[in-house]
Amino acid sequence: MERPELLNTDCECSTTNTEKLCVSIVPIFNHLQPFQLNEIMEKVHSSSYKKGELIFQEGRQSDTLYIVHTGKVKIYRLSEGGKEHLVSLLLPGDFTGEYALFNESTHQSFAQAVADTKVCKIQRHDFQAFLTKYPAISLNMLTEFSQRLNQSENQRAHFAVENVDTRLALYLVELAQSDNYTDILELPMTRIDLASYLGTTAETISRRMADLETRGFIKQISSKRIKVLDYDGLSIV
Repeated sequence: MERPELLNTDCECSTTNTEKLCVSIVPIFNHLQPFQLNEIMEKVHSSSYKKGELIFQEGRQSDTLYIVHTGKVKIYRLSEGGKEHLVSLLLPGDFTGEYALFNESTHQSFAQAVADTKVCKIQRHDFQAFLTKYPAISLNMLTEFSQRLNQSENQRAHFAVENVDTRLALYLVELAQSDNYTDILELPMTRIDLASYLGTTAETISRRMADLETRGFIKQISSKRIKVLDYDGLSIV
């Protein structure tokens, strides 16, 4: 797979209530008072990306916090052979680039809009000033880092010791947990991206979904909608 070129067609927009809304939905900021959000908002600018456009790419300088306001962004890496490995999928309120806020570095992955997307950006020097002025943001960042580290360690553990059936079942359970154990799951990614995330192929995902359905754990409503019939059984596959 060839490395895509970074597209420079993003639209820089003036600070508006859109940016305020963008900042306010992020967990590390949503505890702040309105006047504090207004102060941060003054340092935020937004960019719009069409589906398929790259937001940043591996090897480029990393000095910005990226917050997804609308749309969807996938973070992925490419192997030496060009195979894409999905690292995460970002939805509105999610952010990336946080590690670069503390150290000068380059991006280790690619970020691509998988739908028309608007992203809010805060530069490193502005963000560091806010950390000094509002220590609570630092504590929230540490909480976020801890959660991401735990998620990453769980994912590595699943990959190391679990088969594809179990990895898929655990993913579905975790997806349901994040939405208060809803019976109807809306997959946030395509089967191809899900396969990349779970370290397998789209064909294997389709077969394993069919197997889980045959065993009475789920019912496939459509390619992206699944009804969970047996949470307990799905948790111990």
